[in-house]
Amino acid sequence: TQDSAGKRDIIVVIDAGHGGEDPGAIGPRGTREKDVVLRMAKRLADLINQQKGFTAKLTRTGDYYVGLRNRTLLARKYNADLFVSVHADAFRTPQPRGASVFALSQRGATSVSLDGRDDMLAGVLLDLSMTASINASLGVGDSVLGRLGRVAKLHKQGVEQAAFVVLKSPDIPSILVEAG
Repeated sequence: TQDSAGKRDIIVVIDAGHGGEDPGAIGPRGTREKDVVLRMAKRLADLINQQKGFTAKLTRTGDYYVGLRNRTLLARKYNADLFVSVHADAFRTPQPRGASVFALSQRGATSVSLDGRDDMLAGVLLDLSMTASINASLGVGDSVLGRLGRVAKLHKQGVEQAAFVVLKSPDIPSILVEAG
């Protein structure tokens, strides 16, 4: 929504991982990650929508699978200012537990598509955009990790970086949260 001054809400797209035929991790009692993260995503969307100046959108609202690339395309369609992919690891032993936040790694950024444009200018612009997006993602990720650390054990103290497909939007700061 846009106000009379032409300002619009900050749009946060929340991506509940997995879904449909992809259950994700399965807990010792049969709890499925796809169900847990959908409930978390809906709750997070409700909290965001209660904040003045913010609007949340979901990549999925039910138990169906959305392709990884389509998740980032939905974020672009919604004009997202931030993309948050929500996951929840299962664990049967106490060692691998803890929450994590991921941003795109610089190495992962080199495999982002230019949509057929391979000229030097497009490459330079993409590189600048990716660097800014990764830096913004790291900043947001650090803030989210700090808040998570107040309510959950952290797997690592800093934002981790990886080449996850859902983080590869060159123009949308994106993080992946493993709720632990």
